[in-house]
Amino acid sequence: MQSYPIDSPEAAARVLAMALVADGHYSMTELKAVDRLDIPRQLGLTSEDFKTILDRFCLDLLATGDGQWCAGVPAEVRQQLLSEVRAPDLRMQVRRHCEAIMQADGHLAEGETELLDALAGAWQPAEASAS
Repeated sequence: MQSYPIDSPEAAARVLAMALVADGHYSMTELKAVDRLDIPRQLGLTSEDFKTILDRFCLDLLATGDGQWCAGVPAEVRQQLLSEVRAPDLRMQVRRHCEAIMQADGHLAEGETELLDALAGAWQPAEASAS
């Protein structure tokens, strides 16, 4: 999977793409939430840019699964993607958007809960990880 520059709009969008497919697929309800909340613009992207990042992410997942779609993102890939977003304000924004996307269909699937837990663990405030 390609790397994006740290704290770039593309890196943030890819974490959101991961949230969209955390339950094994993305739904129209979730995609409409992305549009309704104007998430691409808030990240500094166009809707087409966001769609391209989502499509590329899905293709990368297929490539890592030898052409087979499997729900979930391998832990090492998830950590790589989360490590590309470091700025506290951007992390907060991305996490808020992830939660909104995941809740859009009225159900939190196991994969979505796992991703939220991974976000909380990887992005905990520095003072919490020091204790």
